[in-house]
Amino acid sequence: MTKLLAFLAATFFAVSSFAASHAGAPMAGASAAAKTEMKAEAKADSKAAKATSAAEKKKATADAKAAKKAAAAQKKAEKAAASAKAEKKVTAADAAKTKAVVAADAKQQKAEVKADAKKEEAKK
Repeated sequence: MTKLLAFLAATFFAVSSFAASHAGAPMAGASAAAKTEMKAEAKADSKAAKATSAAEKKKATADAKAAKKAAAAQKKAEKAAASAKAEKKVTAADAAKTKAVVAADAKQQKAEVKADAKKEEAKK
């Protein structure tokens, strides 16, 4: 019976050792799988961050271009408005000049008519 007990104890010890050594293996496998999954997640996060950064950079570039175009359009509109205003002033000045010339011509003709009339009276 002692031999049987010794055999059972040895068997139990062997089974316990075998179970313990194999129970740790799946844990190691699970740990490796968890590491692989974490690495994959980190890589995916890194790629997402790079994509987000690239998208933000493109958006900033597009916004800068749009702002530049808007500023150029504003400047062009202001220049056109200033040009139109200057053109209006030139037109008004030309009109005033023409009016003054016409008035001066009219006065000159009136003066000539009066002078001619005085000459005619003087002849009589």
